Amino acid sequence: MSVEEELIHRQALAMAFHQHQSQSQRFDGSMSRRISKQGGPGTSSSRRRNLSDSFSNGKLSSDVLDNLETKKFVLVHGEGFGAWCWYKSISLLEEAGFHPIALDLSGSGIDHTDTNGITTLAEYASPLTNFLKSLPENEKVIVVGHSCAGACLSYALEHYPKKISKAIYLSATMVRHGQRPFDVFTDELISAEVFMKESQLLMYGNGKDRSPTGLKLEKNQINKLYFNQSPAKDVALAAVSMRPIPLKPIMESLSLTPEKYGNARRFYVQTLEDRALSSDIQEKLVRENPPEGVYKLKGSDHCPFFSKPQSLHKVLLEIAQLP
Repeated sequence: MSVEEELIHRQALAMAFHQHQSQSQRFDGSMSRRISKQGGPGTSSSRRRNLSDSFSNGKLSSDVLDNLETKKFVLVHGEGFGAWCWYKSISLLEEAGFHPIALDLSGSGIDHTDTNGITTLAEYASPLTNFLKSLPENEKVIVVGHSCAGACLSYALEHYPKKISKAIYLSATMVRHGQRPFDVFTDELISAEVFMKESQLLMYGNGKDRSPTGLKLEKNQINKLYFNQSPAKDVALAAVSMRPIPLKPIMESLSLTPEKYGNARRFYVQTLEDRALSSDIQEKLVRENPPEGVYKLKGSDHCPFFSKPQSLHKVLLEIAQLP
């Protein structure tokens, strides 16, 4: 590494370590607007409008805060990322009077689990489900899942539905019953079967004669797909902090029931300049699996916590306020 990269890497590790120690941290930041819907959870009558960065302030009155069902946000990163990627959102939420917690999924961030040994979605999502399981009986949280963590969020809704007040899918794989997270990408890529045979990005932690265990994107591919609107400093942070993606969890079909997952309050946040999960695919996801509300972030790439943190923040605040 260059001296600058080494410094950024150390800062990222210190950031993540502090997050695990205190379950909360503060950084610079600010806020954004909302789309609401008419009808109950699971209906498709959503009104949509583009969001801008205009706002008055990033805080709520004490009266509003006191009447919220919960002030706790659990932020769950997408593939390759870690708790470190939420540093802007954590600051904004804390300044607004909320209690944000960012988690490392198994094999991510500073979690020491070997990516090649993660074979199920349950294992990959265990930091989230273990956290929900540890909550007091009547306590609920708002969970935000980014990208492939959408599958972890759906899995958590199915297993701990009473612990989640609202589920927010952020440019995420909001899959249906029987669908695999990887299936979301196949319309723009190639079939999973061809990908597994021909991709040069696959990792074989158990040997070339065994099935692949992980996925590692090259730096130029990550920049092109994920960070086409993100600040250079955040891209540099990601370059020295992202880790390989466990493959088997995103190849696993989800089992979701109408009684649990089907009764959850789900919201979807679309990113309109996204090259990893295009706006067409995101529209298809909300059309085939309608959430309670749909929001659009204009000018955001796949990582709005970097590219549009203020707009994302306002969306989170407005969803938190929904009765």
